[in-house]
Amino acid sequence: MTHKRMLALVACSAVAFLIVLASAMWALRHGPPSADAGARSIGGLADNATCVQCHAAQARAWSQSHHAKAMARATSETVLGDFGGVDFEHKGVVSRFFKKGDRFFVRTEGPDAKPADFEVAYTFGVDPLQQYLIGLPGGKLQALTVAWDVVRKRWFDLLPEENTPPGDLLHWTGRGQSANTMCIGCHATGFEKRYDGSADTFSSRWAEINVSCQSCHGPGARHVAWAKTKSPDDKTGPPFGLAADVARMDPHARVEICAMCHSRRAELTGTFDAGRPFMDQFLPATLAPGLYYADGQQDGEVYAFGSFRQSKMYRLGVTCTDCHDAHTSKLKAEGNAVCTQCHSPTGDRRFPTAARLFDDPSHHHHQPGSKGAECTSCHMPAKDYMVVQSRPDHSLGVPRPDLSETLGTPNACTGCHADRPARWASDAIDRWFGAARARRAPFAEALAAGRAGRPDAALKLDRLAGDRDMPAIVRATALDLLRGYGDSGLPAATEALADGDPAVRRAAVAVLERARPGTRLALVGPLLSDPVRAVRIEAARALSSIPAAEFEPALHARFATVLGELRTAQETALDRPGSHLNLAVVDEIQGRRTEAEQHYLAALRLDPEFTPARLNLARLHSTAGRLQDAERVLRAGLARVPDQGELHYALGLMLAEQRRLPETIAALAEAARLLPDRSRVQYTYALALQQAGRRAEAEMVLLKAQSLAPTDRSIAYALALFYSQDGRWFLAVPWAEKLVALDPTDTQAQQFLSQLRASAQRERGR
Repeated sequence: MTHKRMLALVACSAVAFLIVLASAMWALRHGPPSADAGARSIGGLADNATCVQCHAAQARAWSQSHHAKAMARATSETVLGDFGGVDFEHKGVVSRFFKKGDRFFVRTEGPDAKPADFEVAYTFGVDPLQQYLIGLPGGKLQALTVAWDVVRKRWFDLLPEENTPPGDLLHWTGRGQSANTMCIGCHATGFEKRYDGSADTFSSRWAEINVSCQSCHGPGARHVAWAKTKSPDDKTGPPFGLAADVARMDPHARVEICAMCHSRRAELTGTFDAGRPFMDQFLPATLAPGLYYADGQQDGEVYAFGSFRQSKMYRLGVTCTDCHDAHTSKLKAEGNAVCTQCHSPTGDRRFPTAARLFDDPSHHHHQPGSKGAECTSCHMPAKDYMVVQSRPDHSLGVPRPDLSETLGTPNACTGCHADRPARWASDAIDRWFGAARARRAPFAEALAAGRAGRPDAALKLDRLAGDRDMPAIVRATALDLLRGYGDSGLPAATEALADGDPAVRRAAVAVLERARPGTRLALVGPLLSDPVRAVRIEAARALSSIPAAEFEPALHARFATVLGELRTAQETALDRPGSHLNLAVVDEIQGRRTEAEQHYLAALRLDPEFTPARLNLARLHSTAGRLQDAERVLRAGLARVPDQGELHYALGLMLAEQRRLPETIAALAEAARLLPDRSRVQYTYALALQQAGRRAEAEMVLLKAQSLAPTDRSIAYALALFYSQDGRWFLAVPWAEKLVALDPTDTQAQQFLSQLRASAQRERGR
């Protein structure tokens, strides 16, 4: 599985979906779905033309912005690509772009693997690339994966390394390319998805076909009413009837307006209401592998918010509009002048700590006017996304070539000086700034250790989670990683429940799901009344396995209300299998097995290759004694994804319970091959081999498992027992000694070691 495909799985919570198309010519006969006609009554939104009447200067600036051109009906004025009868070939599939009158078409491979003509309904974006949306039955708008390179004037494939046949998640007709699900919410104003799960259809609509005034300022109907009368302000709401009083917002709230779209996040409400707390509507990603490197640099397509939240600038109150014009979206100045608004001897009085000379060789150590002298070269290294779009990293960190040496993270120095090693760059940084200054605050080491599951990581993550000098997104990530360390994270999570940042509180609640029911209820119960929705619903999820009888009546009533919020949040995305999975888990925990089964089945109908739902459904059947159904579910998954190690492992465990040893070994052998770094898989496979009398193979696999998890006491015990069964006491005793060393308080392990030593002594005495 490629890196891009892994990122797509994170974004879509899906693997593949096969659209059933009644006729490839449907779009030609009926035309694209109309979604914006008569929709301006949505959510108190006014007609954007009304805004323009009073705010002409702002409207002129906005009209030339990327926001104004984020989405448009396909016309000769909006379409930039060459539709002059040109062909583009990718992995054997030829797409032909042409016109019929004033309409635009592409002849390409459809969902049935046959070529057909599809009409372009909308343009998407304007620079440096433009995509095209095609209408399919059921109100589906699909993003074509062949896009137009505006700069180089060429067609190109957005997934050049992927093989995406019809039925695949990433095929242009697949669920991963559904613009209704993935895209339009951030390319239009007042978007409503309106998904019908029973029919798997959309009746999506929007108020404005682009990112217009009310995307950032909130619904304007009340403001328009105020403007007509100029009546005194309603003292119960924002002045002038404004939905979002941007001028009076604190800096973080202003950033959150942009973050609604410029972030990697999940939706909780299906709304984009400027001025409402971000985590009332969205759940932001933490610094997860595949999205960010361990040092916080962007890796996957994360947009900007998660990166910017790491920066000192964000913590001090710098906002997006300090650097970008609010209406054109362009930078406020050229080159380093953007940065020297604050980072200069005169500086900005709001940020006195930045008032120092930076745009000088004494700081950047490069020739003035060179690429290396540009602030962004070192502090905002760019990475290409969507093949041709270069996006600077907004974490605004300092180059850390020393971490490149130890952790393999990229760094800005060798990004430019590609012919030089990281050691060369690290030595230069140390000479210029001093090793102590250049290498401070290495949260990357703790996150890297936690990602790797190293036993020494728990203490590092605990300290990081409690370090209030660290960015909130870093502390939340540390708590997320502590979930893999048993009870080790409970003290840090308990303290973090009172944190001022909702992302930290939410992560803390998730850790406390491991606490005993009484403790969990006492600690997490109060968070059911947290002012932020994302925290409340995480508290409900964490408490959902506790029987109702253990709640005080008032608290249980509150729990029931918030559990309803949790369900509503998931129901906003029933077009994604992940939402059905989440609902199924809650239903199963609460004993509603029939409802859970239906949600698991719904997830698999949307995406037959969605492994988490398949694994959970098989386990649900197995615990109910429906072993044949469980086996059928797992084998059906393997027929679709034969290289899915998790499915082989689950099948092996289930077969082992039925004492079907030859089949168990076959399934676990495949799991061990496909999951070579999973110590528990190797350990289980070794035990099956041992049971079958294949001791030489079992020994090798056990040793491999131990090398992967040197602190796993069960593996150390298995090795000691294995060698004792052969009478190889000289090997059994050291493993028993390791078992005791890993937990000196275990009296049973001490007795086992004593028995082995006695046996070894008797052997020597013969």
